[in-house]
Amino acid sequence: MKAASAQTPASAEPTKVRRRDREKTKAEILQIAFEEFAENGLLGANADAIAARAGITKRLIFYYFNSKEELFVAVLEMAYGRMRQAEESLHLETLEPEAAIRRLAEFTFDFHQANPEFVRLVAIENIHRGRHIGSSEKLKQMTRPIIGQVERVLAKGKSLGAIRPEVDAHELHVTLNALSIFSVANRHTFEAQFRWDMSSPEAKARRRIEVAEVLWRYVRSDRTPG
Repeated sequence: MKAASAQTPASAEPTKVRRRDREKTKAEILQIAFEEFAENGLLGANADAIAARAGITKRLIFYYFNSKEELFVAVLEMAYGRMRQAEESLHLETLEPEAAIRRLAEFTFDFHQANPEFVRLVAIENIHRGRHIGSSEKLKQMTRPIIGQVERVLAKGKSLGAIRPEVDAHELHVTLNALSIFSVANRHTFEAQFRWDMSSPEAKARRRIEVAEVLWRYVRSDRTPG
């Protein structure tokens, strides 16, 4: 009886180790693939390069993800998941309308500035007309929490007379992302054409203030002081 009970934990341990190693390996593949896709696009990304960096065989990548396209979908899910997870900590509905709108603007700007690979990945998926996001129910579900947060902020602001009644949550989300992403996605071409600094800490700080100010002035009611 003693021998049998001593064997139980030992026999279970390899399964736990294998499970942990499998999840760790998948996470490493996804991170390396994220960098590869962001740098080279879906068509230019190389599964051999991903495998070499991960220290595994290419066969193992396709064992976990079936194909390069399915790996790309998984990378998109991971990348968007990181942003959505960060958005959960905003708790915008606890703030007054102006503070909530400015906080949302600053957060979105900061996220894109800190994650240029994410911006590139989104641009690449747009080249493919969003078909990979369209194929993922998980990705479609991810948009609901942030839109819900924005809707609650707008509802509160409208009830207080601080925000225009016609402002729509989806439109506001589009406007904010357009303002926020430009200085990351178009930085190189804009700097080259206009010799305008968009890269220095000072330039980023100015743009951050500008984005928050533009967004608040866009949504605020005429009855709002200032």
